[in-house]
Amino acid sequence: MYLIMISKRYNGCSRWKVITRLHLVLSATIFWIFCFSIVGTGLTASAAQMPEIQQRGYLTVAVKDNLRPLGFRDASGNLQGLEIDLAQRLAVDLVGTEAVKFKPVANRDRLSVVLDKKVDFAIARVTATESRSRIVSFSVPYYFDSTVLVTKDASVQQLSDLAKQKIAVLNNSSTIAKVRYYVPNAELVGVNSYDEAREGIENNAAVAFAADASVLSGWVQQYPQYRLLAIKLSTEPLSVVMPKGLQYDELRRNVNGAIARYLAEGWLKQRSEYWGLP
Repeated sequence: MYLIMISKRYNGCSRWKVITRLHLVLSATIFWIFCFSIVGTGLTASAAQMPEIQQRGYLTVAVKDNLRPLGFRDASGNLQGLEIDLAQRLAVDLVGTEAVKFKPVANRDRLSVVLDKKVDFAIARVTATESRSRIVSFSVPYYFDSTVLVTKDASVQQLSDLAKQKIAVLNNSSTIAKVRYYVPNAELVGVNSYDEAREGIENNAAVAFAADASVLSGWVQQYPQYRLLAIKLSTEPLSVVMPKGLQYDELRRNVNGAIARYLAEGWLKQRSEYWGLP
């Protein structure tokens, strides 16, 4: 009956158009009812606001614990690295103490822990991208990562030395396109892990491995027979992941202001060099 009434009201419109419009209206209505029901039940996901953080007197920060030299555990099991240093320095500026409750996370959880109110923010080797910025906010970059190559072959000094050589790359990674662009005549060997890449170089299945400098610098520290080529194939900003929303403006301003000072004072550069980052 409702469809018939609408059909009479919209003279000149086909029944198909009327049904389509009604379907869109109902779909939108259901969507908003769903959204409002989530809000009403208190299930919205958000991180703590600045007053709450200051009142409790410590930060909760998602970090990596297996990624030397950004975030890793030393021989005693203590967290170390550039991102750990940054979290503790931010705690001093935001709450007046180095107290930080660290939450080690896997790569797949680095954004969701912020959205699900499990941490105040994440410092876990997250590259700021346009697609990610639709759901979270990013700080000013604290480090510019890059795609580099690692090798133990002394004859490889520049990209031209890799012509017609085999270069290991992680399967389905963005590194593949970069290597193809800069070394178009190289043969790419797909691997599923960093360990597999090192095994390939050790077995002469590849002469070099292309990946992120922040990771490969840790590789070189662990295996001194390897070295990084000085040439960078790309540059990507690493940033602190923070929640969106006007209620978090103070948090974002404080974090951005602090990182800007660390950059201007040279503290971040000094800590990056300390940890062996290029």
